[in-house]
Amino acid sequence: MPAEIIKVTINSKDIQVPKGARLIEVCRDNGFDIPSFCYYSDLALQASCRMCLVRIEKMPKLQTSCTITCTDGMVVTTQSEEIEKAQRAMMEFLLANHPLDCPVCDRGGECELQEMAFDWGGLEERFTEKKNYQPEKYLSPMVANDPQRCILCKRCTRVCEEWMGEDAIEAGGRGANTVIGTYGGWLDCSQCGNCIEVCPTGTLLDATYRHQARPWELAQTISTCTYCSDGCQMSLGTRGGELMRIVARDRYVNGLNGEFLCIKGRFGHPFVNHEARIRTPLIRYKKGGKLIPATWDDAIRHVAEKLDAIAEEHGRNSIGVVGSPRLTNEALHVLKKFATDLIGTENYTVADSFSLKPFFASLGARLATHRDIRHAKTILLIGGEPEELQPLTGKQIRQAVRNGGAKLIVVNHVPIRLREQASQFIHIRPGSETAAVLALADAASAALSARKMGVDPDEINRARTVVDETQGDLIIMFGGELSPAAQTVVAQLSHLFSAANRRVLLHPLPLYNNSVGAHDMGMMDGAVGVAEMLAAAGQEIRAMYIAGSFLPEHLRGQEVALGKLDFLAVQELFETDTTAFADVVLPAASFAEIDGTFTNNDGFVQRVRQSIPPVHQSKADWMIIDQLARELGVDFGFGLSASAVFRDITERVPAYNGMRYPLLKDETQPVQVAHSIAEKHDLSPQFAAMRLAVEALDETLEKIVATPPVGHELFKIRTLTDKVPQFHLLAAGNPRPETLRISPLYQITVSESLREEAVAGD
Repeated sequence: MPAEIIKVTINSKDIQVPKGARLIEVCRDNGFDIPSFCYYSDLALQASCRMCLVRIEKMPKLQTSCTITCTDGMVVTTQSEEIEKAQRAMMEFLLANHPLDCPVCDRGGECELQEMAFDWGGLEERFTEKKNYQPEKYLSPMVANDPQRCILCKRCTRVCEEWMGEDAIEAGGRGANTVIGTYGGWLDCSQCGNCIEVCPTGTLLDATYRHQARPWELAQTISTCTYCSDGCQMSLGTRGGELMRIVARDRYVNGLNGEFLCIKGRFGHPFVNHEARIRTPLIRYKKGGKLIPATWDDAIRHVAEKLDAIAEEHGRNSIGVVGSPRLTNEALHVLKKFATDLIGTENYTVADSFSLKPFFASLGARLATHRDIRHAKTILLIGGEPEELQPLTGKQIRQAVRNGGAKLIVVNHVPIRLREQASQFIHIRPGSETAAVLALADAASAALSARKMGVDPDEINRARTVVDETQGDLIIMFGGELSPAAQTVVAQLSHLFSAANRRVLLHPLPLYNNSVGAHDMGMMDGAVGVAEMLAAAGQEIRAMYIAGSFLPEHLRGQEVALGKLDFLAVQELFETDTTAFADVVLPAASFAEIDGTFTNNDGFVQRVRQSIPPVHQSKADWMIIDQLARELGVDFGFGLSASAVFRDITERVPAYNGMRYPLLKDETQPVQVAHSIAEKHDLSPQFAAMRLAVEALDETLEKIVATPPVGHELFKIRTLTDKVPQFHLLAAGNPRPETLRISPLYQITVSESLREEAVAGD
């Protein structure tokens, strides 16, 4: 229902606003600058800095605009001698105990306190008493702390509680002795660094970037995160061909995530300029031999000759083509053209953790955006662990519950941390998420499903009641635990649960930055999946061309499969378990070195922009494939233009029709893919298949009762995070160093015994 529109008068200007709008936001949206430090949109109100003072007619004293909601007829003055005098007095109090050494502060040039002092000028400094001094220290491998610079705005404590649900940073003491600190002095949390991002001064700092560069020395490039499927927007700060830092600071970028980033997005970038990057094409001239550096021309020619010979001898379907869900839409599109139009093979796929093809084939409603999640009335989460695997989604769920009053129903075999925000947690047996979907969708199967899940049937009825009583948005999320049939049913739940006063939206939780794009580009349409392709290696499949690498779980039990191939070519950033068997390795460029797009789990197509030249001799993935195609006698006609590839995508992929790079320019207005919406259809075949699967479930399985520790997925050492030294400390249990004055990197050596202790502690 639309909000009632009222009239307020600000500085003699009449403005139409929704009733109940926050006054400080209305003023700023209409060009009236209101200073503030403690106010932060969508966080609990603090009103401690007293900088946002305004005069409101018929109120006896100045009011904090951050705590005032607009009412009809309100008359507001934001600028006057009285207001400026009060604000200058507050600035004087804030600076009374603040060191005035901006040139040596790591936040200099981006400090809100510094900017306000410079904007006003002429500030008095009448306090000559000795300032309270506290030494700088480290709170964790990722976060440094300069406590003397704190102005007690408490943004950090609120984002830690409201965004992350961790309460790792808190305020202690009273009055002038109040300090921001951590329990025990050491920060044991998910290390997201959002406290750093929202800090208006140099109190909390990026310990991985500290004292390396000044912000005005960095070129800022807006791009999209290369880790999970949330698709956070970020600003890449580069200097001299090196990626120095990543932030989501609103002065540089204003995407769907605001200033939120997780530990991987904020700190997981050192792999870009890491010394272990593959520097030049490599050729293994004989099986068991060494990889020898070669020129691009020689390597491409070698690959073309080998693929030609194998296709001639064993047929085109003897060649398998595999992409990665980390590649751009452009790279995956060119890779599919290479597989189908040039090679002519039916054996192509993406090395993802699970396929979303059944879900999108029966999609009954549009995908929920992160904004939809924040303002939902009910959220049903089946499987998954967003707080570890899709942190922005986890943050939006927490805020929907805490700030928006949403009801959260969690169905999971693991007592994940989000259950603490849930109005109902249905704790099921391992592997029975499909049974939960069956119980919710088919009342006739509820008793069977409840028995197999190990729950009381009343729990299913309670969940159904919450869904039936929802007025507003109902959002259904699911992880990778569901069977294909269960995915199909979830996609159709929008038809089963919809009502006149209820909108049902869907939100899949794939693991990688372009898992949705990999589906959209048609790379999931091949005749085989990853498991079948590896099983056929050396038999029906005689050669593979891989852009990226197989996941560790794919090669588990299939460690020697790639060694059976007659020929294997891989394009990668680093040497991996996949390149260990490669006959040719081609150096690929990272996300910071290329132009393109990713499609996130909202269905938003977002730009990836080049911020530095390709490192060493690396090339964009799509350019490597395009060069190989030309060597094989086919010119795709893309030249060196990523925009030409995207134009081809929009012409060949109906859901992307009409898109162009200029339309994707503004990250504040993301464009959603027009996925085809399926009509309601008969689900009896899926119900029958699911009943068979549910009947086969083991009723003797014990439920998992331990809550996974914070970071058990975020801190995992994989190919990219392995290049960040601090991640090794976190993966080893985040041990506290002897002193907090020196970075823990210089005090602790990660050994196998330390890793074993961390695992045992889990």
